[in-house]
Amino acid sequence: MKKTYRLQEYVVRGKEIFVGLEDSKRTWKLAVRSEKMIIHQVSMEAKYPVLIGYLRNKFPDCAIHLMYEAGFKGFNLYDALTEDGIDCVVIPPHVVTEPKVNRIKTDKRDARRLALVLENHDFKDSCYVPDKERREDRQVTRTLIAVQKDIIRTRNRIRKFLQFHGVEVSFPDRWGRGEFRALKKLEVSEPLRISLAIFLTQLEELWAHQVSLRDALRKLCKKERYHKAFTIAHSLPGIGWFTAIRFVLELGEDLSRFGSGKRSPASWGSRAAKTPRERRYTRGASPAWVPGS
Repeated sequence: MKKTYRLQEYVVRGKEIFVGLEDSKRTWKLAVRSEKMIIHQVSMEAKYPVLIGYLRNKFPDCAIHLMYEAGFKGFNLYDALTEDGIDCVVIPPHVVTEPKVNRIKTDKRDARRLALVLENHDFKDSCYVPDKERREDRQVTRTLIAVQKDIIRTRNRIRKFLQFHGVEVSFPDRWGRGEFRALKKLEVSEPLRISLAIFLTQLEELWAHQVSLRDALRKLCKKERYHKAFTIAHSLPGIGWFTAIRFVLELGEDLSRFGSGKRSPASWGSRAAKTPRERRYTRGASPAWVPGS
């Protein structure tokens, strides 16, 4: 009986392969390249056991490199692949090169493009992936920022609600918590009272969440891992404890990964104003900072 051999045993066994993975909610599209050619394309269920089983069974004894774009699922796939010994690159979507002549976009094409970019190393910078502990810790500060925005929205909603229905209140121009709590005693009709009570209840709950999150952040300031970096950041002029712990959680304890002093503010989301227009934009601020990088 004639023995049959799989293509992988001749083409890629023991060689480097480059996998482009296009991530979506339910399915993953994969394109695999080796020695400047596509050797396999596949679509699979977006579950990690399916992916790792495919890579181990199809490409035994191969040095596997995989690239996918950063997206809504975070870095959990990166953690799992790295733990299993697979070189994984997470790349921001905007830095992946794409010929201008390509006007058709599909997941299959994107996977092939990622595999090609990875094999040719045709990308500038990959994403810096924090460890899981810091990602979970920094979620506290991100949740706090979201809650603070919700507080502003709810307060504005209450103001506009009263203005729309012509309800006059004798409060100063800038309302504090005391003014909003005093609205509980405001005399309005029954339908308006029900709506106002719901708004005020939402505001009270958001304030309570804000207090608990700030308490959690203060505990993170004392955490052994962050305490030294937090102390240094907090010692800088004009930097309060909240900004200092946000800085540490977002950028990490070690800033040596930044090649220069300019790259650190860019990662933080700000940089020094240089052009006359930027200086006008930040007039009165010292030092002048503008959003962007």
